[in-house]
Amino acid sequence: MKIITIVGARPQFIKLAPLSKEIRKFHQEIIVHTGQHFDEEMSKTFFVDLNIPHPDYNLKVSGGNHGVQTGKMLNSIENVLINEKPDLAIVFGDTNSTLAGSLAAVKLGIKTIHVEAGLRSFNRSMPEEINRVVADHTSDFLFAPTNTAIKNLESEGLSAKSYLTGDIMVESLRYVNSIAISNNYDPNNSENYYLLTLHRPYNVDNPYKLEKIIKILNSLNMDIIFPVHPRTKKIIGENNISLGSNIKLVNPLGYLDFISLQSNAKKIITDSGGVQKEAYILQKPCITLRSETEWLETVESGWNKLIDVDKDNKIAESIVEFSPPQQHPDLFGNEVSKKMLNIINNIN
Repeated sequence: MKIITIVGARPQFIKLAPLSKEIRKFHQEIIVHTGQHFDEEMSKTFFVDLNIPHPDYNLKVSGGNHGVQTGKMLNSIENVLINEKPDLAIVFGDTNSTLAGSLAAVKLGIKTIHVEAGLRSFNRSMPEEINRVVADHTSDFLFAPTNTAIKNLESEGLSAKSYLTGDIMVESLRYVNSIAISNNYDPNNSENYYLLTLHRPYNVDNPYKLEKIIKILNSLNMDIIFPVHPRTKKIIGENNISLGSNIKLVNPLGYLDFISLQSNAKKIITDSGGVQKEAYILQKPCITLRSETEWLETVESGWNKLIDVDKDNKIAESIVEFSPPQQHPDLFGNEVSKKMLNIINNIN
């Protein structure tokens, strides 16, 4: 078969890496990079670190409001699909690239797979929630990472096209972590630190809320390494938000360096869905600054703690005192890419 894989952001590159290797053993793969990731050099780093073949197409669609960006992607992806006439299209995750890829393919009658289907935060104010719901309902084959995801799909009447495959990110993460351990990246040269990531608009776009989070983190007696998104850095600067001496801002990192930071951190503080999952796989205590999560299993296992910044009055104490149990269940499966390939090989 001729298979087109559509990616555009870091989590999608990570998911693509092991599946691409399996696909190319039996099929022709064409990689379409929408360009949604704003930093072209960072995108290249991911492809190099994960040993992914160079994209056949880079649509260079980035920036703009959601409607503008998705519309440009739809137009460009449709042109590629018309030109290439693939037998199958594969989309990943929950970004605008996912939404545009699934819509463009289904409107052309091309069979479509959604990898990481069935995730639900049940927070419709998140653009990602809308993207993943639409992708699930338009795609022909849904590859679900967890039992909870399968149950979500069943509740929406999608069980007939749903498959419990496990989470493909496990394979990429374990491969990269074996390299990252020897890399041992640490800009603080510190043996003890927390790793912080913040990017959700409801945490960083409101300067007062962002300042509240930073003040709480300033009060912790622990070094905090913060790979900061340029937009977040700009908001911090424009609003004169004071960073404590314990918080070290660093530029966005390549995947190897970031996994190295996660592997060596004492705890991880985040609002990212992907980082929650990576923290769990790496067996790191994770504090999630959100009221909900797509990865409910990580919370139920005791390894991930949700904190609602708007309601919790003892956030600093909760971060310091959080300690996961000794038990660490296997939530995300093994040999996931091979399971996916087996399904793909049996598509008529």
